[in-house]
Amino acid sequence: FFLCFGLMLFGLGEGLLIISLTGASPWSVLAQGISLNVNLSIGTITLLISIAVLILWIPLGQKLGMGTIFNALIIALMIDLCIKFVPTPSTYFHQLILAIISVMMVGIGGGIYLVSNLGAGPRDGLMVGLQKVSNLPIAAVRATLEITVVSIGWYLGGTVGIGTLLFAFGIGPCVALGLYLVDKIFN
Repeated sequence: FFLCFGLMLFGLGEGLLIISLTGASPWSVLAQGISLNVNLSIGTITLLISIAVLILWIPLGQKLGMGTIFNALIIALMIDLCIKFVPTPSTYFHQLILAIISVMMVGIGGGIYLVSNLGAGPRDGLMVGLQKVSNLPIAAVRATLEITVVSIGWYLGGTVGIGTLLFAFGIGPCVALGLYLVDKIFN
C-alpha cells in the first residue's frame, strides 16, 4: 500500500510540476526535452529513461526490488495521466501555487514510498551505485547527476524555471515531512 500510494503521489506531483509551466524536476526536464524531439509522451520517455538507468545498474552491481519496477511504471503512468487530464492554471500566481503543491506532493509521496523498503528507485540506485564505485560524497554524486540531466534536458527544450529551483531546494524537507507523517500516523 505504502509503495503504490507513495508512488502515485510522487508521479502526480511530477506531472503537476510539469503542468505548472514553472519548470520541472531535473529528470522530468530531461524527459520533457527528449519528448519535444521525438513523438513520445513525457511519461513514456520517463519510463524509457528509467529502463536505461536500470541498465546502468548492471556494472554497478545494484539489485532490483519490486519497488524499483513499480517506481518506473507508476510514476511514468501518473505523469501522463496528469498531463492529459489536468489543465494548466491561467495565471502565473496560480501556476506558482501549483508548483509549490506539486513539490510537496513529490516529497511526501517519496517519504511514503520509502518506508515500504521494497527497492530503490532507478535514479536513487544509480546514485548509490556511482557513489560506491567513485567513493565520492553522495551529495556530490547526486548533484552531478541532477545538474547533468537538467542541463541536457534544458538544451533539448525542457522547461527550467522557478519550479525547478523550488524542487531542488524543497524536495529534501518535503521527503522528511513525508517520513515524519508516516511515522506519526502509523506508529
